[in-house]
Formats: sequence, structure tokens, C-alpha cells
Amino acid sequence: MTGSVPSRLKEWASLYETSEFIQGDPSWFMHQVDGALNREALAFITSCLSYGARSQFLPKVQQLLDWSGTKVHDWVRDGGFKEHLSAQDKRCFYRLNTRSDIYTFLDTYKGILEVDGSLGEYVKKTGASTGLEAVKAICSRFGGAGGLVPKDASSACKRVCMFLRWMVRDGSPVDLGLWSGFIDKRTLIIPMDTHVLSEAGKLGLVKSRTASMSAAIKLTSALAKVFPDDPLKGDFALFGYGVSGL
Repeated sequence: MTGSVPSRLKEWASLYETSEFIQGDPSWFMHQVDGALNREALAFITSCLSYGARSQFLPKVQQLLDWSGTKVHDWVRDGGFKEHLSAQDKRCFYRLNTRSDIYTFLDTYKGILEVDGSLGEYVKKTGASTGLEAVKAICSRFGGAGGLVPKDASSACKRVCMFLRWMVRDGSPVDLGLWSGFIDKRTLIIPMDTHVLSEAGKLGLVKSRTASMSAAIKLTSALAKVFPDDPLKGDFALFGYGVSGL
């Protein structure tokens, strides 16, 4: 990391971590509903569907939100999704996922809400207090249900890490900080995909060529040298670097 990189990362982070960032970003959805439980539930569903082109997956999240009537938590817990989805429906819902996949995913989520009250309470009950422990707890419980959550934490688990950023980071105009009381934001792991890995490589932050959990942890450690109290502030910095065209 050259001497100018840390200062530029701080500059980009400050420039892009604003309320304007939400427009067009998946995080927009969780700001459109009221109540911590609804926000948590919609954030999790949104994060799990956030792959591919935004122009394609954002309308699918909107469809689920419309079906829920904005009462997302109750809609999942009480099985309202079964009015629109079934385990036998193999029609495509979005890209790799059928309507049956979405049903299986939501039905698994329903079981968590019935027993623990919320996904946050489930994660807390596992004793997770770090980002990696929370990733493992979520992956373990969902076990790849519907193909929307990784079976384990061997991959970069980008979407789960993005969800955790939303839930844990406090004092942000973008992230909600609902789980800041039991998970330390200093332990969060960067949401990594091949694009993030490429941008980080150009800045000399990481040498890995594959987007794995190991690579994500290494990149997070590099960002922690710049943002020691809040490494995932670097997520906004890398976004800023990407859109700056530098």
C-alpha cells in the first residue's frame, strides 16, 4: 500500500458514505419499511437476492415487498408468502432460483422467526460476537436453503457479509446498526466479489486472485490499517475508487 492510498481511501469513504448512496443500492429497501423487525427481515431477503444485475434483482425484491404489504417480518413468520409461492412450483423466479427455491428459503426463515423471534435473536443465541461467527451461524442454520445462502463459510459469502454490514455498523446514513449491541463492527468482513477483489488489487491492498473467505479476511485486515475502528468503512472507499474511474 503506497503512502497516498490510505488518504485517498479516507477521502472516498467520506465522499460516498452518504444518504445519497442509498439511491439505486439494494440497501434502499430496508429504509422503506418501519420497525426494526421489518427492516431486519427485508434487509436479509434483499441481501440474499442481490446477485447479478441490479436492474434485474431489484424488481424481484420489490415484488416480494409488494406481496408482504410492507409487513415483511409478519409475512414471513405467519407464512403469508405461501399465498404466492409453493414448494412444487418450478417456474423461474429470478435467474438461478425457482419459485420453489424462494419458498424453501422463506420457509426456513419462517422456522427461525417462530422459534427465536428474529434472525438477530437467533444469531445472538448462538453466542456469535464476531463477523465470521455470525456468517457461520447464518450459513449453518440455512444450510443452502433454496440456494440463496451458502452452505458454509468457505466461500467469500459476499451477500451474508453485506447483510451483516447493514445490521452491525452504527452511526451510518446507510447501515442500520441493529445488531451493534452484540457484534463488534471491527470484526466484520468485507463483502467480496471478483469486482471488489480486482479494485483492491489495483490499489495494492491484496494479492489474492480468487474471491474466497480467506481473501476477504486479508482485505479486511488491510482496510483495518486505514480504518482501525471501522474496517468496513473501506467498502464505501472501494466503491468510490471504482466509480471515480481512477
